Amino acid sequence: MKLIALKLMVALVGTLVAATPSWAQSYPDRPVKIIVPLTPGGGTDTMARGLAGRLTALWGKNVFIENRPGSGTIIGAEAAAKAPANGYTLFFTEPATFVINPHLYKTLPYKLSDFAPITIVCWLSPALAVSNAVPVKTIAELIQYAKAHPGALSYGSFGSGSYPHPAMEEFKHMAGIDLLHVPYKGSAGAIPDLISGQLSMLMITISVFEPHAKAGKLKILAAATEKRLSLHPDLPTIAETVPGYFINVWFGLAAPAATPVPILDKIHSDVVKVLSDQDFREKFLKPQSVEPGGISRDEFAALLQRELEVWGRLVRQSGAKAE
Repeated sequence: MKLIALKLMVALVGTLVAATPSWAQSYPDRPVKIIVPLTPGGGTDTMARGLAGRLTALWGKNVFIENRPGSGTIIGAEAAAKAPANGYTLFFTEPATFVINPHLYKTLPYKLSDFAPITIVCWLSPALAVSNAVPVKTIAELIQYAKAHPGALSYGSFGSGSYPHPAMEEFKHMAGIDLLHVPYKGSAGAIPDLISGQLSMLMITISVFEPHAKAGKLKILAAATEKRLSLHPDLPTIAETVPGYFINVWFGLAAPAATPVPILDKIHSDVVKVLSDQDFREKFLKPQSVEPGGISRDEFAALLQRELEVWGRLVRQSGAKAE
C-alpha cells in the first residue's frame, strides 16, 4: 500500500509540474491592469502607457493603465498590494514607493514584502542643471562659487522627501557647500524659475532640461549617475568631481507578493522582449534619455534591499519629513 501511495504521489507531482508551463503560457486570458500611483501625463505615466501598449500587442489582450495618485504614491501602492495575486493587477512604480516612503512615514498601509518585484523597466538619467544667472560651467566651478557665496544658491525639489531633495542634500554634504532648499509641486513650477534665475539649480531627469538647454535657457552641468550616459557620452558625471556621488532612479514593475511564480516569470520574459525591441527603444526610451532595464527578478529584489538602506541614510541626512 505504501508503494502504491508513493507511486500515486509521484504521478500527481509529475502531472502538476507538467501542467504548470501550459497554465503559465495561457496567461493572460483577459485584460491586465497596471496601476500607476501618479497623475496622467508625467514621465512615469508615459513610460507605463508605452509598455502597456507593447504588452497589449504581444499578449493579444488589453493592458490598461489605472492612475491612482495621492499621498506620495501611497494610495496607488496600497491598491496594488491588496489586489488579487493572479497577475491581472500589476504595479508600475519608482523609488519613492519602495525605498523612500518607508523612511518618511511612521506607518504605511503596505510593506515591501507585499510585492513581488518583476524587473526594472528603465533607468532614468538624473542630471544637475543650473540657471544662466549662476556664472559657472562645471561642477568644480559650481562648488567653488557656492563656497565663496555660502547660502546664496538654491536648489529645487518636488517636496520634502522627493528624490531630488535627499539627493541634493547628499551633494551638499559631499561637496561641503551650503544651499537653500526650495520645494515645488512639480517641474511645471521649478523650470520657469530656473530659467528666470529665481532658482539656482535643479536635479531631475535630463530629458526635462534638454529642450531648454538647446535653446540656451539653462546649463546642464553633469549627470548624477554612476557612469556617463550612453546617450550623452560627452556629459561628465558629478562623480568625476565629487568621487563616489551618484543616485539610482528607475521605473519598475511589480505584482502582489503571492502572484504565482510561473506568471511572474512569463511577465518578466515578455517585458524583457519589449525592452529589447529596437523600435520601442527608439520611440519610448531614447526620447526620454533613459536606459533600458530588464534585470532578473532576484536582481531587482536585491537592488531594492540595497536602495532601502541607501535612501534611508539620505532621507535621515536631509531631515526630510512627510508632508
